[in-house]
Amino acid sequence: MRYMLIVKATKQSEAGVKPDRQLMDEMASFNESLAEAGVLLAAEGLQPSSSGLRITYSEYGEKPNVVVGPFAEAKGIIAGYTLIDVKSEEEAIAFAMRMPNPAYGGEGEIELRLLLEDTKLLQGSRMMALETDLRDQIDILNKS
Repeated sequence: MRYMLIVKATKQSEAGVKPDRQLMDEMASFNESLAEAGVLLAAEGLQPSSSGLRITYSEYGEKPNVVVGPFAEAKGIIAGYTLIDVKSEEEAIAFAMRMPNPAYGGEGEIELRLLLEDTKLLQGSRMMALETDLRDQIDILNKS
């Protein structure tokens, strides 16, 4: 079962303030423990929303609207994530409870979510990626 630990943004992370050395060391240690347990798939921090944009849809089939960041409220914004593959929800919760507070000593929030495992969709995506890669390789060979 794959779970995502979603780190919510704070005023500091949205202002581009980097975590202090202590928090960076704690997060590195946490990620290392996940890797040693064989459950870590990915762990990344994100740039503040000022470097992003949102694409919103008002109605199905209509042209989307693009809004350039920063976004007004930091509460719903994601500052980073950790992706793990575990045997149960209980195991995911146990790992999530060990994650250091990501909020620079303030009030932090981590959301734990189970990934939707649609095997048909995953197989289709993988197959399309393989087909694209093969086409690129054939193009390279044809140009040689």
